[in-house]
Amino acid sequence: MAQWTSAMGAAQLARLLNSQQERPAGPGARRPPAYRALADGIRLLVLEGRVPVAARLPAERELALALSVSRTTVAAAYEALRSEGFLESRRGAGSWTAVPAGNPIPARGLEPLPPEALGSVIDLGCASLPAPEPWLTRAVQGALEELPPYAHTHGDYPAGLPALREMIAERYTARGIPTMPEQIMVTTGAMGAIDAICHLFAGRGERIAVESPSYANILQLMRETGARLVPVAMAEGLSGWDMDRWRQVLREAAPRLAYVVADFHNPTGALADEDQRRRLVDAARSAGTVLVVDETMTELWLDEGLGVADMPRPVCGFDPAGSTVITVGSASKAFWAGMRIGWVRAAPDVIRSLVAARAYADLGTPVLEQLAVNWLFSAGGWEQAVDLRRAQARENRDALVSAIRRELPTWEFEVPQGGLTLWVRAGGLSGSRLAEAGERTGVRVPSGPRFGVDGAFEGYVRLPFTVGGAVAEEAAVRLAAAARLVETGATGGVEAPRTFVA
Repeated sequence: MAQWTSAMGAAQLARLLNSQQERPAGPGARRPPAYRALADGIRLLVLEGRVPVAARLPAERELALALSVSRTTVAAAYEALRSEGFLESRRGAGSWTAVPAGNPIPARGLEPLPPEALGSVIDLGCASLPAPEPWLTRAVQGALEELPPYAHTHGDYPAGLPALREMIAERYTARGIPTMPEQIMVTTGAMGAIDAICHLFAGRGERIAVESPSYANILQLMRETGARLVPVAMAEGLSGWDMDRWRQVLREAAPRLAYVVADFHNPTGALADEDQRRRLVDAARSAGTVLVVDETMTELWLDEGLGVADMPRPVCGFDPAGSTVITVGSASKAFWAGMRIGWVRAAPDVIRSLVAARAYADLGTPVLEQLAVNWLFSAGGWEQAVDLRRAQARENRDALVSAIRRELPTWEFEVPQGGLTLWVRAGGLSGSRLAEAGERTGVRVPSGPRFGVDGAFEGYVRLPFTVGGAVAEEAAVRLAAAARLVETGATGGVEAPRTFVA
């Protein structure tokens, strides 16, 4: 059986290769042989995630014609990639991209730091901000006032508190998406929602199409359910989704599920426009794929010119029958990560199936936290708290961008209009080595491969908007120190970072 999960056409691969800017050779430097340049170009596309891992490459003759080179050049490039572990082949099945053995996906970077490390290490791993006070305290106080009637019940609400389900449904309706409470299930965070969806729709061995890159924790969750991940490469910069590529992958791989973050994508920050959303829903419907849309970042627009009226229509708005799109939302990103309340919006029969399956999982979501979120929605505190969150993230984003541009001018990125993350090409350095060096210079940063499938995006790091002011400046200084360690290959002997207090 073939080991590839998607295919790359000769014309498409040629366009990607031709888009690479050739670096000027230094004095006295010799140009590499044509086969070596081609092999290096394909390897870079794989490491950057622009060509997914496990993508079948075109036959040698087809690529030679597309690139106007000899077949011998392509054959030699493929052989070089095989010897380096970036290509695997099987007679009759073709050749497909890979990453070398012994390059595991980094396990560190997204887990919160222990409290005792916060004084000496700047944490850029976890994309979460402190609670927006006084709204957290007020919400908990409001929940306590509403608790007594529920305390006289069994407290078991597998679909969620009726009042909260109704409130979430009303919020979708206000966004122009008519929704009934029967279309809502409250979950323990967005992770709990997606875990339930994966177990219901995608059993072990089923294929799930995912953006490449995508949210690292969701990718790991899907791996642990036994799913086979099919990466779909994002377009360059903030342009986001390549609809022709999505249609091709959905048609050829026929995944049971597809997972996308259309609103301020994690990690790139891209925002899908309405045409992309419409075409994505159409492609999923045609392929018989259930499209899971993560809306956890949808309220985190940061640019002054943006607002709720300027945001594209929700993806589920292009699925009026409700047969293709399942939407996931959460209070954790827009409000506070410690508020583990999420929800699913789907057709009533899907919600009933999810609720029935929940009896064998977590039974339900804590009542007190549901009451707190319901208080925020009903009392108007949510909008004010999220306004505060946007102001914090905007200030942090601008400070971090300024500091990185000053300390690391060769690093490349585009500034997103919203979300909580900056996706950075690290000046030709290894993201994994930067993450390791950062541990020694006192800054924790997740490497790019955490956000790809099977080791892609080695040349990237993700920087969240969680620190600002002097802390952002110090973080950039420490990242620059880590970059120097990687550039020089230095090991050990690094002075311990000083304790830093914002």
